[in-house]
Amino acid sequence: MRLSVIGCGYLGAVHAAAMASIGHDVVGIDVDVRKIDALAKGEAPFFEPGLPEILAEGIASGRLTFTTDMSAARGAKVHFIGVGTPQQKDGYGADLTYVNAAVDALLPHLSAGDIVAGKSTVPVGTAASLTPRIQETGATLVWNPEFLREGYAVQDTIDPDRLVVGVGSSTDSDPVSVLREVYAPAVAKGTPFIVTDLATAELVKVAANAFLATKISFINAMAEIAEVTGADVTQLADAIGHDVRIGRRFLGAGIGFGGGCLPKDIRAFSARAEELGRGESVAFLREVDEINLRRRDRAVQLVVDALGGQVFQKKVTVLGAAFKPYSDDIRDSPALDVAVRLHGLGAQVTVTDPEAIDNARRVHPQLTYVADRDEAIRDADALVLVTEWDEYRRELAPAHASTLTAGRVIVDGRNGLDPAAWRAEGWTYLGMGRP
Repeated sequence: MRLSVIGCGYLGAVHAAAMASIGHDVVGIDVDVRKIDALAKGEAPFFEPGLPEILAEGIASGRLTFTTDMSAARGAKVHFIGVGTPQQKDGYGADLTYVNAAVDALLPHLSAGDIVAGKSTVPVGTAASLTPRIQETGATLVWNPEFLREGYAVQDTIDPDRLVVGVGSSTDSDPVSVLREVYAPAVAKGTPFIVTDLATAELVKVAANAFLATKISFINAMAEIAEVTGADVTQLADAIGHDVRIGRRFLGAGIGFGGGCLPKDIRAFSARAEELGRGESVAFLREVDEINLRRRDRAVQLVVDALGGQVFQKKVTVLGAAFKPYSDDIRDSPALDVAVRLHGLGAQVTVTDPEAIDNARRVHPQLTYVADRDEAIRDADALVLVTEWDEYRRELAPAHASTLTAGRVIVDGRNGLDPAAWRAEGWTYLGMGRP
């Protein structure tokens, strides 16, 4: 099937390459010339495991092309909208500028029987507002939310854990059958294929992110209690995680969540609920957000306390810049936030990360960046683990670190290290919600 993908950022580029990898003829379209030039050469403009391989394969096969010319979408059966919906600059709501611009640019190139499939995360009601404009062309709008995890986006696109398609109440076409064909390999494997109305499909993504954010902030709230009672939040998480109704995943206490989805999505959800006159229904999300941000403060305070009450002119190495491992995404990164706050207190901050240094330097040039891990920790008075890359969490032995650093303080912002092993080597180990 011929497909177009409008927007070639994290979502769109992966979706386009993945769809080509399962046999479709795909054109990716974006207004960013530099991004399109890179993709057309088979160069991924961001770090995502597995993407370079399927990108190169798709281009070499001729099934995958990229352009800035929207007219290239003409003739595609399904047009996926995968543009960003960032937080508004003057509020918590989602900025739909790019969604509206994408639809406006696509409308002249739609034909009767085409399907426009929204994948962007949008406030509930967006699809209903877009439907009349799209229906005038004879095309049909559906909403097909994405559930990608950065670092696993290729896998999650090709082999998703569920597929959701929201359709309007009246349509002359059969978009559900077409979308089943688009995702034929996953459907053949028995992947749940859930058909809903448009509003439910829009809510699925934000509701899922709100739940995950709440679960993370819940265990971080328990970490705050553990810190004043002497309890160990990691043991607490293990114990309650054995309850199948709760589960252990997303119960990792630490400096909290970040990235381009969870923070802005829960804020946009709250803003939309206020617009609908039901702000009280998700008022708890404000506290979820506040708990999350407090944990960054706590990590900074642990460093300050461990270094005698002040960090002025102290050398602190922050292990990580990306908001999560296997990504170079620094959007709302807790790691960078901690680094910037320590720098603001007068510390000499060095940041290291396997993939995100270039992105971090563009946003926060005031920090010092060193790519090599061992060089980054050399002569440091304290280390702060903030991104769970294996080379910090698993491969950095405390005995080896002792031969390089000036001090013996490590703050484990992700509770990913073995406290006993570090303390045995003479280190002051400080975790999040751990005695």
